[in-house]
Amino acid sequence: MKLIVTVGMPGSGKDELVEVARQMGLATLKMGDLVRDDTRRRNLQLTNANVARVANEEREKHGPGIWAQRALPKLTETRMLVDGCRSDSEVSVFRHNFGDLFVLGIFASPEQRYDRMMRRGRGDDGADMQELYDRDRRELKWGIGNAFTLADGMLVNEGSLEEFRRTGRAVLEKVLSRDV
Repeated sequence: MKLIVTVGMPGSGKDELVEVARQMGLATLKMGDLVRDDTRRRNLQLTNANVARVANEEREKHGPGIWAQRALPKLTETRMLVDGCRSDSEVSVFRHNFGDLFVLGIFASPEQRYDRMMRRGRGDDGADMQELYDRDRRELKWGIGNAFTLADGMLVNEGSLEEFRRTGRAVLEKVLSRDV
């Protein structure tokens, strides 16, 4: 199995890379969907605070790699992209379970990320720059910075959407062909 796992701060472009992967015929799994589904099961509104609380409670109760553990049964295709790894513990879960793993970091500046998040209008994104910084600090506490240090490659997303899609496709093709 070939597994590509993305790590990136909110709004960095992970969702766009998922779309590129789908267009290439890759199966995808968004780890954030696991958290949002759990939030809905608890009959909570999908807000930044509620999603964060559910994610954090589960990490505290079951350990920092719980969301990766919960993703494992869903990883059934021979080539997949898993979007949204949040910690080095999650990277470790994937590395332990998949020999052919590539961790891809996606970077975008806070200003770019905020602008993109406001345009997409997802309920759990927050409303202002302060909420973005608060969310960043929370994810840094979960270990996303450590996950970045374990990345096998990096995509910088500071240009146009079309440029990112082209670059993202090229990187995915390269990873899949194992020329990296």
